[in-house]
Amino acid sequence: MSKSSVSRLVPKVPGVPGTSRRQQYSASTKRALVDVAEELFTESGYAATSLDAIVAGARVTKGALYHHFSGKQALFEAVFERVEDDAARAIQRALKGHRDPWEKATAGLRAFLAVVQEPRYRRIVIQEGPSVLGYERFREQEERSTFANVLEIVRAVIAAGDWELDEDLLQTFARIFFGAMSSAGESVSGADDPEQAAANVETAIGFILAGFRALAESGAELSAGEALAPSTSSRT
Repeated sequence: MSKSSVSRLVPKVPGVPGTSRRQQYSASTKRALVDVAEELFTESGYAATSLDAIVAGARVTKGALYHHFSGKQALFEAVFERVEDDAARAIQRALKGHRDPWEKATAGLRAFLAVVQEPRYRRIVIQEGPSVLGYERFREQEERSTFANVLEIVRAVIAAGDWELDEDLLQTFARIFFGAMSSAGESVSGADDPEQAAANVETAIGFILAGFRALAESGAELSAGEALAPSTSSRT
């Protein structure tokens, strides 16, 4: 990483009302560590990135690093959380303004497929996340940041069909779609031609959405024991 790149990463924090200079410096130090770690993890990967390189890039001491993080894995988790949170916000922005559930679902899908092609997301979340954090912790972090967007899309699509689902079944639908999206993201990220892979995913999920839309527009009744009960308006 070049010196000019490092200088851009080290933040200049203005005074914040209600905070001391020490607090401001502590916040800027932590942010600089995460900024530099994100760039190095993206460029070189977790295993090849040393703490010495991170503190040198952030222009702080190792003591400062250990003041904020217990070690490299904890720092990686902070980077992972930020990348996932940024991705979730990008998808949420794409969902806003779409009242039509099918347009919302398509917009969310396209935003997600754009995110998984970003170098930092591909390396930190998809390639490194499961092995560094462990599968369970990886899933917890992923669900915390992006599952809400999938649930919002599923609620909109189910509402379009005028079907009444209890919360457990709605969550089941959402988790199935969430798993499919995660798997699709991995396939796009690891593809030789990510753009073509993303187009293939959009086509495949588009067929699934088209099936839901056809059911909704035909007024079809779905049944799943007592868990799914079509509303009376769907029978008229």
